[in-house]
Amino acid sequence: MRLSDPNHYRFRSRWVLPAAPEAVYRVLERAEEYPRWWRQVREVTPVDEDSGTARFRSLIPYDLWVTARARRRDPVAGVLEIEMSGDLEGWARWTLTPGPGGGTVARYDQEVEVRRPLMRRLAVPGRPAFVLNHALMMRAGRRGLVRLLNDRRAAV
Repeated sequence: MRLSDPNHYRFRSRWVLPAAPEAVYRVLERAEEYPRWWRQVREVTPVDEDSGTARFRSLIPYDLWVTARARRRDPVAGVLEIEMSGDLEGWARWTLTPGPGGGTVARYDQEVEVRRPLMRRLAVPGRPAFVLNHALMMRAGRRGLVRLLNDRRAAV
């Protein structure tokens, strides 16, 4: 992947979450449950212990399909990493560290190349919309995860 390629994207998000890294890790490692708290993750279907398919849709009216395969699962280091193929090819990683007040700072890094033909044709004029779409999806994901973690704390 070349950085000058208009179909290449590198994203980083930082979420401050109201639960310990171990609790956040337990939620994030269960990708099949993402649709329950992250509305843009429309479905996740496990294929085997290390892989599954996922369908995403945010503000722009198109679905992205990927097959994700676990590359690293390290609860001690607080790292979950996948490789992706399909409409997006590349990788994504969660890195969890202790945060303020017993919470967690979750960093999400993603580096992908868009493979979907329509998005590739619209790469240059559509890039600002694609970047905004991703930002809105990440903001909604953080809100959903915070809500879930707060609900779990309240239930204890």
